[in-house]
Amino acid sequence: MADEQEILNRWRLVLGKYASEQISFSSDSVDYMGMEEVLDYLYSREYGEEQEIRERSGGREDSNLTVPSWIQKIKKLFPKRTVEVMEQHALEKYGMTELLTDPDVLRKLEPNRELLKTIMELKHMMKGEVLALAREVVRKVAEEITKKLEQEMRVSLLGRINRNISSPVKSARNLDIKRTIRMNLKNYDTEQRRLVLKQVYFNARQKRYNQWRVIVCVDESGSMLDSVIHSAIMAGIFAKMPMLDTKLVIFDTNVVDLSGYVSDPVETLMSVQLGGGTNIAGALDYCERLIEIPYRTMVVLVSDLYEGYGYQNLYRVSKGIIESGAKLIALTALDMDANPNYDRTAAAALADMGAFVGAMTPEELAEWMGKIIA
Repeated sequence: MADEQEILNRWRLVLGKYASEQISFSSDSVDYMGMEEVLDYLYSREYGEEQEIRERSGGREDSNLTVPSWIQKIKKLFPKRTVEVMEQHALEKYGMTELLTDPDVLRKLEPNRELLKTIMELKHMMKGEVLALAREVVRKVAEEITKKLEQEMRVSLLGRINRNISSPVKSARNLDIKRTIRMNLKNYDTEQRRLVLKQVYFNARQKRYNQWRVIVCVDESGSMLDSVIHSAIMAGIFAKMPMLDTKLVIFDTNVVDLSGYVSDPVETLMSVQLGGGTNIAGALDYCERLIEIPYRTMVVLVSDLYEGYGYQNLYRVSKGIIESGAKLIALTALDMDANPNYDRTAAAALADMGAFVGAMTPEELAEWMGKIIA
């Protein structure tokens, strides 16, 4: 019976949503509705006029999928080889992503995060002028995100109150209340019984140059796309900080050290190969070898913590890093919203060992790091 239902499920996928009244999906473990949605998003183009399809469908709602969300979804639902075939059909047969093959179209598109995601997903199919234009899109979007993040991150990492030096920077955050009161006591108005402030004093911020090594270790599996983007840009900002020696490592089942490109987010993002398995233990093992002065080292692991090569290996390597004196920070999300999706069992185990585990935005991570290195 189970085999018969499986056959029916497959026939339903072949026939599409217009066979829903004749054949129903039945499965507790496979997202056939999701499969049908992404297949319909691509192959409904075979019919030609979309309006005729809508009329025949009896008023069904249009799909909410976009090209980036479609790409992400097919990677979750289908094997790699099937995904490659569908991407090829999208590009060559249906022209769904003509922006990747037509330089004139790509020039007209507004650079934004969604376009950046699409480029990162399909850059392996680009070449020549289109690839050059895609790199320019990546550069513009990376610069935009950097501009938004950099100021807050610099304040958190570079700025430290120095209460012995006065500052010309007039900010409520730097206000030296005690000195202001003390230096203006001579201006006290006895009749009005109030203190007249003729001079307001502010604390200076001083820079710290005792270097910490920060090793940013990023999971490049498909589900981590937002985190990969923000991690690359965050590492680029860290690389500009005089007190940080920044290393950048990305991984799936293999480990790639991008420290040589860390100051250039474009090179970093164009080097990422999304997808594949996940060997967190192998990546952390590599990062452990980059530790020279443990008590001045932070290993920032950006991952959903779903380990594909045995959790005992992950725990063993993590314990070694923590016991060396280095700080291990496991970030389960690193985008502007910090929406977490991660293996909570693994997160709890790492936290019990002494790792800091949490979902942070880049600004929150910088603030946390600022407190550690103060």
